[in-house]
Amino acid sequence: MTNKKNKQAKKKQAAANGTASASTTNGIDPKTPEPMNVDSPSPAPSTSKTSPPEIPSPPPETDAQKLTRADRIKEQGNTAFKAMKFDQAIEFYSKAIEIRPEPAYLTNRAASYMGIKKFRPALEDCQQAAALQSASPAPKTLIRLARCQLATGSPTPALSTLRSVLSIDPTNAAALQLQEKVLELEAHLRNFEGAKRRKEWGMARLALDKCLQGIEGEGGEIPTEWRLWRVELELTRGNLEVANLAANDAMRLEPNSPEVLTLRGLVLFLTGKLPQALQHASSALRLDPGHESAQKLRKRVKDVERLKDEGNLAFKAGRLEDAADTYAEALERIGQNEEEGKGGQIRATLLSNRATTLLKLERHEEALDDTEASLLLYPTSFKALRTRARINLHLEKYDVSVSDFKQAIEQAGIEGTDADVKALRGELRKAEAALKRSKTKDYYKILGIPRDCAEIEIKKAYRRESLKHHPDKGGDEEKFKLVVEAHSVLSDPRRRERYDLGEDEDGMGGMNQMDLTEIFAQFHSGGGFGGFNSGGPRGQTHGFPF
Repeated sequence: MTNKKNKQAKKKQAAANGTASASTTNGIDPKTPEPMNVDSPSPAPSTSKTSPPEIPSPPPETDAQKLTRADRIKEQGNTAFKAMKFDQAIEFYSKAIEIRPEPAYLTNRAASYMGIKKFRPALEDCQQAAALQSASPAPKTLIRLARCQLATGSPTPALSTLRSVLSIDPTNAAALQLQEKVLELEAHLRNFEGAKRRKEWGMARLALDKCLQGIEGEGGEIPTEWRLWRVELELTRGNLEVANLAANDAMRLEPNSPEVLTLRGLVLFLTGKLPQALQHASSALRLDPGHESAQKLRKRVKDVERLKDEGNLAFKAGRLEDAADTYAEALERIGQNEEEGKGGQIRATLLSNRATTLLKLERHEEALDDTEASLLLYPTSFKALRTRARINLHLEKYDVSVSDFKQAIEQAGIEGTDADVKALRGELRKAEAALKRSKTKDYYKILGIPRDCAEIEIKKAYRRESLKHHPDKGGDEEKFKLVVEAHSVLSDPRRRERYDLGEDEDGMGGMNQMDLTEIFAQFHSGGGFGGFNSGGPRGQTHGFPF
């Protein structure tokens, strides 16, 4: 009985265990191994990769280790420096500085920069090295700093640096020698500034040349400000070509400097290149909208360009008085400031334009004054030379007129056109003919008429002068003969043409004493100038009807 009960208990326990197995279908008891089912497929092998074991990071580099590594790189730089491979040395020193910015690395790199004449980055390295050594400045660092300051045109800071060296080591030979050069440069700068203030431009130029020689002797870099001074001095001399070259040089080194752009724009304005001048002023204002000099230049260029165009249009339209007034207004905008070459080529051009206008208005003396002023500013302008030649021709200064025409032709061959040269040669021939006539007899002057007069004016003048100088009227017989002679040439179109060209003309045309007697008889017979008689030598008519 007892055994039976035990068997039933075991069966109940087994049933309970089966129920528990069913309840773990979705999860296996971690302590109970899962039974293998021979009919089930084998489980797929795992595809996950095993992570590599982590490599421990090296310990951070100590300062001593950094210094050792940087020193090794510095030694490579020293080797390159000794071989005068300065660019390579700079690379090594730069790597050493990245690791640890030691003063020695900085001064060594500065020396390498100085070896290739790059004094500005050398100056920065020396300044940084000196700052790191501020507690105990090294004379070697300070001397190198002073050399860089001298080479970049800063004598005052260089003197201050050298004083620091000499306070540490008063007998330092290198510092004392360098100090002499710095003091010399500082003296030249003082001389320049004083001469410029007094407007003694020759002395200022001499002093600036000495300054430039001092920097170039050190193989240094000319400061931008000094380059601008050179441009300004050339402008005071009216040497626009050299001023333009100096401005171009400054632009090459400092293309984004508003000061350089503005000054070069002024040079272009004074040389008459108005669109380019306006462009430079506008570029300066884009970089610095508040730049006062650039603002003034832009307005000035616009005003002059507008007035010049308006004057030209008025001249072409025949409104000569308006043209003269407009040119005068443009000239006021340009001015004649000595620091700007007294107005330069643009002023010369406007003066020449106004002179041409005044010549057409027959204001000859004023026109001549403008032309002379124009040629003082721009001596090779063929247009101004041509205008002066025409004025002198009108004023009967024939020798000067011929000379001016010849110079105008020469210059027109350089800056003018073939048409300009051809036209000038024609005018020259007329001036030479006038010169030749002036050395004999001026028939126009004898009759008191202009050279471009019409035939009717010749007749009227002959009547007037004949009556005035006829011997029977109390006149001078010799003058009367000249009046007759002038009329005989100018009243004949062919003979007048030859005379105007300077060809020899027998004024009396073969007339003899008998001819003059017949002319006198006109007055005695009462015929006067109202009729004419025929006959006489060669069938000429001597009644000279009007």
